[in-house]
Amino acid sequence: MQMGIFADFARFYDLIHRDKDYAAESDFIYKLIKKYSPGSKLVLELGCGTGIHARYLAEQGLEVSGIDFSMQMLEKAQARRQALPPEVAGKLDFSSGDARHIRLGKTFDAVIALFHLMSYQVSNADVNATLLTAAEHLNPGGVFIFDYWYGPTVLKECPTVRVKRVEDEAVSLVLVIEPVMHPIENYVEVSYQFFVQDKKTAMIETFRERHRMRYLFQPEIDLFLLNAGLKTCEHGAWMTGGAAGFDTWSAYSIGQK
Repeated sequence: MQMGIFADFARFYDLIHRDKDYAAESDFIYKLIKKYSPGSKLVLELGCGTGIHARYLAEQGLEVSGIDFSMQMLEKAQARRQALPPEVAGKLDFSSGDARHIRLGKTFDAVIALFHLMSYQVSNADVNATLLTAAEHLNPGGVFIFDYWYGPTVLKECPTVRVKRVEDEAVSLVLVIEPVMHPIENYVEVSYQFFVQDKKTAMIETFRERHRMRYLFQPEIDLFLLNAGLKTCEHGAWMTGGAAGFDTWSAYSIGQK
């Protein structure tokens, strides 16, 4: 895991991703959980971020425990929880932890890792450790569902420089995203350059974060799952459920204990 990332990013995380359809993604995950583990009630989310997926899953009746190593992300998740109706907030809890090493001393019906948490596990050791965390927290028959950058598409299309502009009532933000491929190691180093203007003072703040993102292939995922004592249930294109192809940037996999 790349410690130290999201330290500044977290302040603007929800603004940058406000166009992400968390409700639809959570419904997609909910249906997969119920497909393979119909009686599921307890869910562990590795890398819960600001808690938006967890909130929607709780609204569907699941009890979600979220962990994240970013205290800034967790502060936002806790604030979101406190603003929810009691019957939803009571189904949520958030705590600090590293997805590779945390052991909560309890088990769950499902473990999820979304928004490419698995791609942040750049080394084989980190991938194996995170899968073992999932396996150790699963009840028999429980499922681990995760998404990731899909290797064939990353190699075919290659990430390119992008610019994203967003704003709210407080700030205007320009984000420059510059990727550098490392094909031998199967990862992309992504540089995020932020230009943030405070609308009240007109002051401009700049900062940069670098994230390493591993792209994964389904045959290696089968081996990683097997090493963790999980059987492969399904691979697919994220949000469609169809087979991943050369135009699939984000894929998902499911392992079952």
